[in-house]
Amino acid sequence: MTDAQFMERAEWVLSAIEACCDRINEQTDADIDNQRVGAMVTLVFSNGSQIVVNLQRPLHEIWLACKSGGYHYRFDGTSWRDSKGQGEFFADLSRDASAQSARALVFAG
Repeated sequence: MTDAQFMERAEWVLSAIEACCDRINEQTDADIDNQRVGAMVTLVFSNGSQIVVNLQRPLHEIWLACKSGGYHYRFDGTSWRDSKGQGEFFADLSRDASAQSARALVFAG
């Protein structure tokens, strides 16, 4: 994958996260504050916990930092998969956001 292809796909992921936050906030009382600065999106939950998603351009990876740990994702041609083979980005984000907010939240791309 070229740098340009990575940025196109990865920027789409960040935009999808923002759109999901908007949808979740409209449909529930989750009150997720999403802040985007450049290639990083920070989700802040009502209990003060945070999830940070940022792009690692040189590695062609998306990094997810949350209470359960730090994860690295690479595009496999179809989806963003954990570099250790443990999961898919949006499923993992949904899992961790649900755990940190204490409510079922669904993020999808």
